[in-house]
Amino acid sequence: MFLQQLINGLTLGSVYALIALGYTMVYGILELINFAHGEIYMLGAYLGIIFLGFFTAIGLTSCNLPLALILTFLLSIIFCSSYGFTIEKIAYKPLRNAPRLSPLISAIGVSIFLQNYVMLTQGATDKVFPNLFGIAGFQFLSVRMTYLQLFIILTSIVLMISLRIFVRKTRMGKAMRAVAQDKVMASLMGINIDTVISTTFIIGSGLAAVAGLMVAMYYGLVNYFIGYVAGIKAFTAAVLGGIGSIRGAMFGGILLGLVESLGASYISSEYKDAYAFILLIIILLVKPGGLFGKAELEKV
Repeated sequence: MFLQQLINGLTLGSVYALIALGYTMVYGILELINFAHGEIYMLGAYLGIIFLGFFTAIGLTSCNLPLALILTFLLSIIFCSSYGFTIEKIAYKPLRNAPRLSPLISAIGVSIFLQNYVMLTQGATDKVFPNLFGIAGFQFLSVRMTYLQLFIILTSIVLMISLRIFVRKTRMGKAMRAVAQDKVMASLMGINIDTVISTTFIIGSGLAAVAGLMVAMYYGLVNYFIGYVAGIKAFTAAVLGGIGSIRGAMFGGILLGLVESLGASYISSEYKDAYAFILLIIILLVKPGGLFGKAELEKV
């Protein structure tokens, strides 16, 4: 039972980690909590249903399901990245030098707008995502893992490692780290701040799109409100690991998924959503900066 819940927790935690990365990347560069990020995740799930429905209608899923899935993921990533890019330009860039409360209010406004936009265009009822993987899987000892769970965990690991390499090894990644450290100095060194910020939103939105699609595949139901709950939990995971830390967001998301799964199994499933916040309170009392956060000294 314990090992089975570990598998379930890893599956859920991998998704939380992907969403949390979007929060922590934006905060690391802009010191802004993008509360509309959860809705990008929700859009990814809806776009997956739309594109997969289109490929089913033209017969692609019946003759070449892997290609249909790859195209669905790619198109959802492109569209969600476009949404993230547009949101940054319209809702955040004009308020970049405004008081900190202004971008926060703008983020909440964008979140409400996207929820209602999807509700009006797609309806308020739940949408069903087709069960493509079924319940097939494999069993080792007393632990059973479905192929879908394996797909979610492996995809998340590959994306998180790729992001880590991108940030550490590429020219744009180094520019992102420079901007996160000191925007003024980075600008004086010739780094285009606007390009770096836009790239951050595009990458974070793309990861959220993948997470939304995988959750839709896992649970089979999608509604316009799933972004709010998942966004709050992913933000909790980012804070848990240390907001602004990519490694912290990865670890915080997985830890949160494990705690939620084990708590629902051994304590009560009725309080599943509360375990995340209980864990957050405990961590903040013991280590206010999060598990991988660093204390910052401010000179007067």
